Amino acid sequence: MEHSFEQVAAARAAIAARTSLAPRVGMILGSGMSDLADNIEEPTTISYHDIPGFLASSVEGHRSELALGWLGGQPVAVMRGRSHFYEGYTMQQITFPVRVMHALGCHTLIVTNAAGGLHATWQVGDIMHITDQIFLPGLAGNHPLRGRNDERLGVRFPAMLDAYTPALGSLAHTVATQQGLTLRRGVYVMISGPSFESGAELRMLRLLGGDAVGMSTAPEVVVARHSGMNVLGLSLITNLALPEGSPANHAEVLEAGIAARPPMTALLQGVLSGMHEPDPA
Repeated sequence: MEHSFEQVAAARAAIAARTSLAPRVGMILGSGMSDLADNIEEPTTISYHDIPGFLASSVEGHRSELALGWLGGQPVAVMRGRSHFYEGYTMQQITFPVRVMHALGCHTLIVTNAAGGLHATWQVGDIMHITDQIFLPGLAGNHPLRGRNDERLGVRFPAMLDAYTPALGSLAHTVATQQGLTLRRGVYVMISGPSFESGAELRMLRLLGGDAVGMSTAPEVVVARHSGMNVLGLSLITNLALPEGSPANHAEVLEAGIAARPPMTALLQGVLSGMHEPDPA
């Protein structure tokens, strides 16, 4: 299902009717991280049910609310949870909120997720700066830009080199160093899910150059870049996805997300505080 320019405008109007804030940074919070939005000052919270085209997630750990306010000195629009391809939605449906955040005035998207680490030397609770991505469902044809293109939303063939804005990544590492936080770097691989990976699949992902694996993020980044937004991506390593390791489960993903709230919150607030005009590029 394609979303039109008019549908984006309708969703924007529904949000604008509830707040006078003009957000400059959009944020998507992954599994177990929705409570990070509790730090927003002067918040306005809108249920996804009240925004045309927004879809409530059926996955535990996703609050399905849009929170608008101030965080780290920046006006933000924060998605407390996301919908997923594995829930039966199309790629266009799960990326629609990114279109709307851009229409609201967001020039930057900060996207977070829970991911499995593909390195035995990494630890649960590590945070990885996403430097690049491998969008496996998209390469197989499940792509959010499939179908006719509306030039009002973006160009037909957007480039994806430097999809994750280098200047924002550099800022994140500077902030992490100042905070005494180890921030890893790596390539995020998206699979469709909802099953976790087999041992053979994990070995394949490492051969492809993956450093972390998850079930979201890549299509949202594609649409953000199609819209001309800057992007910062952060993966919270909630389990070690190793062929010889223990099977993953969603409960440990949520538990790791809760434990990582303080460092992730501090990092995000530091990045937001460090963002100045002109926009990072």
